[in-house]
Amino acid sequence: MSRAELSKQSAIVTGGAQGIGGAVAEHLAGRGVRVAIWDMDGDLAQATATRLGAGAIAVSVDVSDWDSVQAATGQTVSAFGGVEILVNSAGIAGMNAPLADYPVEEFRKIVDINLNGTFLVNKAVVPLMSAGGYGRIVNIASVAGKEGNPNASAYSASKAGVIGLTKSLGKELAGQDIAVNCVTPAAARTRIFDQMKQEHIDYMLSKIPRGRFLELDEAAAMIGWLVSPENSFTTGATFDLSGGRATY
Repeated sequence: MSRAELSKQSAIVTGGAQGIGGAVAEHLAGRGVRVAIWDMDGDLAQATATRLGAGAIAVSVDVSDWDSVQAATGQTVSAFGGVEILVNSAGIAGMNAPLADYPVEEFRKIVDINLNGTFLVNKAVVPLMSAGGYGRIVNIASVAGKEGNPNASAYSASKAGVIGLTKSLGKELAGQDIAVNCVTPAAARTRIFDQMKQEHIDYMLSKIPRGRFLELDEAAAMIGWLVSPENSFTTGATFDLSGGRATY
């Protein structure tokens, strides 16, 4: 894949209807990439695809369901012919509560979407990249996956799992021209805040040395490089987007 051929590539962005995923979809579309916006909210995904123009399509999908992921993959391949870029941004924060009080089904739901969903989408897309001899993957983790946030055991554990999955897959595919990396953002002010208590939001802000939340275009810029042909060496790595919070 020539470094000048980004505009000829196709991308899947899960959770691409809004938030960090939406910013990444817009960033890639602006560089001429055809973008499949995978999201549970089909109407919002369609509105985003319409706004991005003719090179974007909306795909309604539940990333935690293997049949749904397979159907979405087939729909995307039918539209684009192949997939060179994958950004896994679909995720939920879930409720805030001490671990002893955390509902079992809520914990399972968060892990199912954030971690198992990332696994399933990678499982579906990696064979396409291997067959094409090229690929760039970014999994969205969180600084919570590095440090753990109190009263957010499910979210923290699921994002730690995404980091481990990324490192494993990056090593598996290191012999091919397929880069697999993840980013660990601090909080950005998106709709995911609607799932959190204000005290938890205040806690997250207090931990960021920059003294502010992440801007979506800042995340999109870093991810945009990670999925570009220019990122030809780094794989299995974790890139910090925490405003100085991360300690490793």
